[in-house]
Amino acid sequence: MNDPYAKLAELGLTLPEVVPPVAAYVPAVQSGKHVYVSGQVPIADGKMLATGKVGGGVSPEQAKDLAERCALNAIAAIDALVGLENVAKVVKVTGFVASAEGFTGQPGVVNGASELFGAVFGEAGQHARSAVGVAELPLGAPVEVEVIVEVA
Repeated sequence: MNDPYAKLAELGLTLPEVVPPVAAYVPAVQSGKHVYVSGQVPIADGKMLATGKVGGGVSPEQAKDLAERCALNAIAAIDALVGLENVAKVVKVTGFVASAEGFTGQPGVVNGASELFGAVFGEAGQHARSAVGVAELPLGAPVEVEVIVEVA
């Protein structure tokens, strides 16, 4: 059995505090056997790690790291609601990338999130996914990630 807490420690990562909502919603909600995590932006210690558009002021490599941070924030929201030990499967990941005109590397950016889910949850971290380029994201974030997981 994969231990997500041990995997996080192995990766040198600690779960952050759940990022408080910036509007009228909750970080995550459970319905039946699924947890739906609200879109997570790259906030650490209460601060946005970067702002701007990918392919403009934010490099694709930096954006991939920011997507990983979004995923870590999502994992924290899941843990706070149901505990990581109860995650049976990462079902669907949707990544939104604030894209400069002509930037088409959204899949590579969202790999930052997908790879972390795979590293933390092992085979259960393999998921369906969309990587979408958008004009703007909340608070100027370059990347936003939402996830749906199945719980045992």
